[in-house]
Amino acid sequence: MNLAGTVSGISKGLRQRWLRGSIIIALVGVISAVALFSVIIYSHYYTTVRTGLEAKAKTATDFFANYVARSYADYYVSAFRYTETFREADRLELQFLDADGSIMISTSSFASGTSPNTPDVTDAIETRQISSWVGRRSTTGERVMAASAPMIYADGEVIGVMRYVTSLRVVDRQVFLNILAGIGVGTLMLLLVFTLNIVFIRSVIRPVSEITKVSKRIAEGSYGVQIGNSYRDEIGEMAKSINEMSFKVAQTEKFQTEFISSVSHELRTPLTAITGWGETLIYNEQLDVESKRGIAIMLKEARRLTKMVEELLEFTRMEDGRFTLNIEMIDIAAELEDAIFTFRELLHQDDLEFEYISDLDDEPTMIPGDPNRLKQVFLNLFDNAAKYGREGKRITVSVNMAGDFVRISIRDFGPGTPEDELEHIKMKFYKGSNSKERGSGIGLAVCDEIIKYHGGSLELSNVEGGGFLVKIYLPVNSAVVN
Repeated sequence: MNLAGTVSGISKGLRQRWLRGSIIIALVGVISAVALFSVIIYSHYYTTVRTGLEAKAKTATDFFANYVARSYADYYVSAFRYTETFREADRLELQFLDADGSIMISTSSFASGTSPNTPDVTDAIETRQISSWVGRRSTTGERVMAASAPMIYADGEVIGVMRYVTSLRVVDRQVFLNILAGIGVGTLMLLLVFTLNIVFIRSVIRPVSEITKVSKRIAEGSYGVQIGNSYRDEIGEMAKSINEMSFKVAQTEKFQTEFISSVSHELRTPLTAITGWGETLIYNEQLDVESKRGIAIMLKEARRLTKMVEELLEFTRMEDGRFTLNIEMIDIAAELEDAIFTFRELLHQDDLEFEYISDLDDEPTMIPGDPNRLKQVFLNLFDNAAKYGREGKRITVSVNMAGDFVRISIRDFGPGTPEDELEHIKMKFYKGSNSKERGSGIGLAVCDEIIKYHGGSLELSNVEGGGFLVKIYLPVNSAVVN
């Protein structure tokens, strides 16, 4: 059952996708808005300053052309007087240039006699239209804006240029402050969007997390557990569905366990009688060879069925909590060697090689455990290795220390198990797709539970080059599950 992993994945994925999507959208929107606001502010301030300068230049040049400048001498004298009485010298620089673009008179004494060499002057002379320019002074590096208007004789000849120059320090500061304010507002908007999304996503993730916890318990076998459902939306519907599933699975498990227990007990008595009478009959000297062969087959099948019944009974005891361990301090190597000896006696396949390797010290390695239950595990795993690894003609068993655990490895040299089935083969009643052997499919599940009751673990894997490997880890110190 992979429901827990699925719901957990939905919970994490939902949070990440929602936050990523909403924040990216908000970020793109805020950046676009701030960029557009910056362009508008920049354009507004600079257009206002340029329009003002060009309007002043046009008004002044029209006045000069109509009423003052009748000759070049008049132009010079009028320009000088106009400059002397110019009242905006604190924020504007006024320049009068000759027809060659050189400054004749300026409210700034440092500019007189120089040539701006800027496009606005050249364009004003060549096009006879007002022209503006934004750039930096060649002398100070200060950012300025200039508007140049041509001074034209009555006959149409350009006798000079009137030029207004203003510093952009204040304008740039205002533009910067406005853009900074826009960035601040955008940042606050992002924080607001993020906060609202966190609040919203938590309102979704909290119930999903609760469903995840309960679904994990269901996946681990706590069938029948219910989710506290106080939601009236799609999450509530999902919780309701999971609760119904949990209840139905619990009922099914209960019926299944009761049925298995009942059938197992019913089969146990006749199987015991069949086995007993079969063992009695097989030693009857009056029976011919064919009859004895038939009885031997009957005994073999009866023992196989008896083993299945015992496994089923063990399974039902585990399911309903009646399974117990008789823990004592045991020499694990001695118990393992005793199981190997017993299996060799039971094994009728003489062509199967059985190899045992121990890397433990000569002194006994004592661990807490139930010797009968552990022997049951060992014999079951040996039997599986013999059945499923028969093609390899070989089984190896090794024991060594792995930190605070005793590690027992059992390997066959058969075809192994498909990788996509490894995570399932310890599940009860599961049989591999390529298995040709008969059985209940709960042997490994029972072994896994017994090892867990000892506080250890059972790991399954394929071996490179062929074969299947089972590793048992048993704690040296007491870690028994009661």
